[in-house]
Amino acid sequence: MKKTVVAVIGCGRIAISQHFPALDGIDNVRIKYACDIIYEKAEAMKYKYDKVENAITDYRITLEDPEVEAVWVLTPNYMHYEITMAALRADKHVFCEKPVTVNYTLSCEMAEESRKRGKLLEIGVCNRFSEPVEMLERWNREGRFGNIYHIYCSFRGYRSIPGLGGAFTTKAESGGGVLIDWGVHFFDLVFYILGGAKVETVSCDAYCELAKDMKSYRYESMWAEDTANIENGINDVDDFISGYVRTDKANISFNGAWAQNIDIPEMFVDFLGDKGGARLEYGKRFTFWDGETLQSFSPESDLPNHWAREDLAFIEAIKTGKKTKNNIDEVLETMKLLEALYESSKQKKEISY
Repeated sequence: MKKTVVAVIGCGRIAISQHFPALDGIDNVRIKYACDIIYEKAEAMKYKYDKVENAITDYRITLEDPEVEAVWVLTPNYMHYEITMAALRADKHVFCEKPVTVNYTLSCEMAEESRKRGKLLEIGVCNRFSEPVEMLERWNREGRFGNIYHIYCSFRGYRSIPGLGGAFTTKAESGGGVLIDWGVHFFDLVFYILGGAKVETVSCDAYCELAKDMKSYRYESMWAEDTANIENGINDVDDFISGYVRTDKANISFNGAWAQNIDIPEMFVDFLGDKGGARLEYGKRFTFWDGETLQSFSPESDLPNHWAREDLAFIEAIKTGKKTKNNIDEVLETMKLLEALYESSKQKKEISY
């Protein structure tokens, strides 16, 4: 069986924890390159996985290699556009981690380039491959909710700002804070379950409160702490976000926080229909309430690694040419929403489309 030759560009946290293990577990894949601007990170992947053939620092090498069919772009957000556009122009298929990039305009340019080149551009909105999310999407199509009229999203953590002062909290590099980092997953799974939705109006307030003075910020743990630069870095992104979205289907209210002074993490989505409702615990299963019987139950479902499932789906799509449900065209409305929410907060008024 012919193996698909790929390259992984960016050997940071998401690559180490999810994508390298996933690709290593797919038999018909060759990982010809692990690439990172810090050579030691790429080299570590070569030592850890026999499947990784070369460790390099210049991603252009992967694009010049005619053997390479597809690349994984797992870099900080601000590099997604440059590397993805270069890869598409080099006739490579691309898997790009979420968010697409730092704003909607550049995201649309990436989508247009993929269409122009006839190459796949899939985005790492992994919840579309979560079995409970897939079940909710199917139940909605089957009418078990009746009319879903409102959705509430909560993505709130306790003093968990990542990599304070580094790329995560520098807007020029990340495009935003908790909304673009966590919110993108929540809104994307909502749009997927609804079967697509078009944004009509948005209203939003974004706050950067708990680490305005980074040196005085207190925390028990900090993920991505190896990227922090508390002494000399920047924190100009949202650590708390709140708002309301009207779409051509259900309306959405939400609260999100990397950091709040309430140590009760709340990560869930409520779907309110006129026949039934459900609460999805993020990354877990859901409970459904039947409006006729007034009974509730939690359906059994597997919880396989959805990053592994999306990577396998992309490899299969490369062979068939058929887009996956993570294709860029399915994610653009989410990116439009994120930009509109930030603009609403900036202008301090409701934004209409």
